[in-house]
Amino acid sequence: MMKSFRDIDWANWQAKDPATLVFVTREDQVLLIHKKRGLGKGKINGPGGKVDDGETPAQCAVRECQEELHITPRDLRYCGQNLFQFTDGYSIHVWVYKTDRFDGMPTETDEAVPEWFDLDAIPYDRMWEDDHIWLPKVLAGQMFIARWLFDGDRMLDYEMDLDRHQWEERLVPRGDVQP
Repeated sequence: MMKSFRDIDWANWQAKDPATLVFVTREDQVLLIHKKRGLGKGKINGPGGKVDDGETPAQCAVRECQEELHITPRDLRYCGQNLFQFTDGYSIHVWVYKTDRFDGMPTETDEAVPEWFDLDAIPYDRMWEDDHIWLPKVLAGQMFIARWLFDGDRMLDYEMDLDRHQWEERLVPRGDVQP
């Protein structure tokens, strides 16, 4: 059984699902969602979801915000990546973006309830266990790549790299917003 991120052959690791997360900010606030369904149902997170075939991560990020919140983010900035491995075998590769520009009004949908949170009052206790580690870096404008091992909702281990020169070339999204 996987107990450490070192138990995983990261050099040959392939995620079952590619996905995105988007963090929309304004002044001293961030727009988060209460997830109504899917992975993370009942948790608070940024809008996002699975990348469709033929779609770049940035295109997915825009589409997911449109579907989940009825907003269109503009001028997305690539922030980093999370590589999640779950002990049950599921895996997901998540590209993370940030913006402070969008069109539309955040609106509740059948997928999500939007809510603005002050940056000093983000409800990390209602989010995935890893979010308190990497989300502050995103909000501060720092880039990262991280590998995570989860057993269900419980984080077992992780490794984070803040030195973008150490990133593996294959992890940078091709034809997408570049770091």
